[in-house]
Amino acid sequence: MWRHIVSNFLTLLVVAIFLLGGVILWGQSQYNSAGPNSAPICLRVEPGSTMRRVSRQLEEEGAVRSGAIFRIGADYGDRTGDLKAGSWLIPQGASMGEITEIITRGGASTCGTEVVYRVGVTESQVVVRELDTASGRYEERAAFDPLAEGERPEIFEQVRERKDTRYRIAFAEGVTSWQVVEGLKAVDVLSGEVAPVPAEGTLAPDSYEVRSGDARADLIERMRAAQTEILAAAWANRAEGLPVATPEEALILASIIEKETGIPEERRQVASVFVNRLKRGMRLQTDPTVIYGLTEGRGVLGRGLRQSELRRATPWNTYLIDGLPPSPIANPGRASIEAALDPASTDYIFFVADGTGGHVFAVTLEEHNRNVVKWRQIEAERGNN
Repeated sequence: MWRHIVSNFLTLLVVAIFLLGGVILWGQSQYNSAGPNSAPICLRVEPGSTMRRVSRQLEEEGAVRSGAIFRIGADYGDRTGDLKAGSWLIPQGASMGEITEIITRGGASTCGTEVVYRVGVTESQVVVRELDTASGRYEERAAFDPLAEGERPEIFEQVRERKDTRYRIAFAEGVTSWQVVEGLKAVDVLSGEVAPVPAEGTLAPDSYEVRSGDARADLIERMRAAQTEILAAAWANRAEGLPVATPEEALILASIIEKETGIPEERRQVASVFVNRLKRGMRLQTDPTVIYGLTEGRGVLGRGLRQSELRRATPWNTYLIDGLPPSPIANPGRASIEAALDPASTDYIFFVADGTGGHVFAVTLEEHNRNVVKWRQIEAERGNN
């Protein structure tokens, strides 16, 4: 009898283990298989949230089939305690395992609202953007001048109250170091001051993510380190026979290229003009250097140069000095630095605006003079309209 009972018990135990194994395999399959959400969603995890609350959110959003399996899987992987507050983009068809990884790995939020402080050459702007999960693109919700008087958009004040709002500062290529510092003063989520103004050209204009309370001086150091790295890499890969002896001289040339053209395709051609002039011992004769001699990078001139200013002696007036000026005239971007150290192979020594935002290049003075006449005709026609 006891032998029969033991035999039945063992049989039931084997069946139970078999069934349990099947349930576990089924659960693992559910946890790792594609999820039911037919479109991406932005999952906001509030500070202090639990995995149980998040699993309910995911069920309500249609991103998981079973909140219980999601919680068991996260707990089995020892990820429950790693839940991170923020706004997380959950891709279409993401599995429970993939979702767990997204909401526990940390880092900056990957969706939701972003405030971008844009520091430009002629103006600054604050933009509030929100990610459209369907297109994967940020859509502008509000924009305003941070230096203008008056009330700010209500949405801007609202998003600043949310802890998962992302902040980014975007510096335009060609901003001066003074403009960088002045622009940072208007970024009210940062702390501390910057003194003195960093050396011209040493800051990499780019887009930098910051957190509320970050120090302005720390961001300046990030920009300086980035520019140092960019310049070193470009210098290591420089073309042979260039008329620049040091990385510092390359940075000066790059800043002039940056201020002369905003057309990416033109940078290496513009660089070739200045390289050819330096090789021939010709003066660079470029207006942006004259302007820098007048402003020293503190704001914009806001008008055309006068003939008297073209004749005014400053260390940066390349109509009067030979070779390069003593310092950069702005903070050049990566593309201009690379163009300065790998210019196009041309015989050009002249260029002038062509009326479309670009330039027309010339090898001879005669050809250049014809191009100048055309440009003056365009200016005259615009003045009459």
